[in-house]
Amino acid sequence: MNIPAISLSALFLAIVVSCVSRLNVGFLSFAFAFVIGLGFAGMKVSEVAEGFPASLFLTLVAVTLLFSQARVNGTLDKLARLSLRLSRGNAGLIPIVFFGLGLLLAMIGPGNIAATALLAPVAMDVAAKAGIPGFLMAIMLVNGANAGSLSPFSPTGIIAIGLLQKIGLQGIQWQSFFNTLVSHSLVAFLGYVAFGGIKLFGRQTTEAAGELYREEVEPFDRQQRLTLGVIGTLLVGVIGFQVDVMVGAFVGAVALSLLRAADEEQAIKAIPWVVILMVSGVTVLIALMEKTGGMDLFTSILARFSTQATVTGVIAFVTGVISVYSSTSGVVLPAFLPVIPGLIVKLGGGDPMAIASSIIVGANLVDVSPLSTLGALCIAHSPLSEDRTKLFNQLLAWGLSMSVVGAIVCFVLFGLLW
Repeated sequence: MNIPAISLSALFLAIVVSCVSRLNVGFLSFAFAFVIGLGFAGMKVSEVAEGFPASLFLTLVAVTLLFSQARVNGTLDKLARLSLRLSRGNAGLIPIVFFGLGLLLAMIGPGNIAATALLAPVAMDVAAKAGIPGFLMAIMLVNGANAGSLSPFSPTGIIAIGLLQKIGLQGIQWQSFFNTLVSHSLVAFLGYVAFGGIKLFGRQTTEAAGELYREEVEPFDRQQRLTLGVIGTLLVGVIGFQVDVMVGAFVGAVALSLLRAADEEQAIKAIPWVVILMVSGVTVLIALMEKTGGMDLFTSILARFSTQATVTGVIAFVTGVISVYSSTSGVVLPAFLPVIPGLIVKLGGGDPMAIASSIIVGANLVDVSPLSTLGALCIAHSPLSEDRTKLFNQLLAWGLSMSVVGAIVCFVLFGLLW
């Protein structure tokens, strides 16, 4: 019986199910891992369970709990509304401001999904009132959120860093963040220029839109000031004093709960459990593949379609196509980042950080697609005056095209220029 082929087939099936079904692929991956491990490979329950990423799980829970508290008590929403004043009513600056807001919020901890969910209702409403195409606003907002998503404080960054550390890439947190920041910024602003952003400059917004910028925002209350203080302390501690982000986030979250700065029950409900379970389940299945030889088979297949010179473009294209329909952080990154060492061996050489950056960027660039959570949030919050069918088609065309654009960008940035 070919155990490596069975375990690899299970991974492919899990990816397909994640593309066509709402079933949490983490649960499916857990089931596959135990059935294959116990039923075919003769492993014990404890051996299969060893693949559970306990440290990654706890870090995700800690960080997302802290920033869920900041969301439910209104701190992040108030920060976003205050920041809108930076546009000063200039229509051309508005999409750029939302790019920056998405970047900032995703970077400091909530992550790209939470940042987009927070900003999309305001961004799409402002776009309609200011005469800005909804398509242009969606491109800028989602790419801004993705540009900050590889921060060591954000869920996607934590997932990627944890997976990369397991394959021996240490101390790459800020390099990975910088690579993602540059790639998404480049694509976003090329899109901004191509779809009429420059023409908006110098044009003042309508009176209806202007009211949003002149709107009085109440000062931060006691709960929100405490939240800002805790988040600021965490950022300083992690960046300046190498405090473990999991420990710092847990301590900060407990402090806010004790000080009654946020509704703990609501904050716990707001944690993205779906993504955390996806990552955990797929990671267990990947660990099983490593033990049964499925990972070696996977890298052999990938190596057949690429060379040392082309691997960055090829891997970006493959992950981009899958990510159009599947979860980037929950499925694509846990499935592909662990293959890097074996792929380099099969190719006879290569830079692991260049390949890792190509996987991350290629998978994230397509997320403007309406089939992804981020693109869907923009459509869901577009006003009735927006032609949603047209917007859906525009975002789908953009998302699909990004699999090719991502391959080219990664081939150039992480291949030719690396």
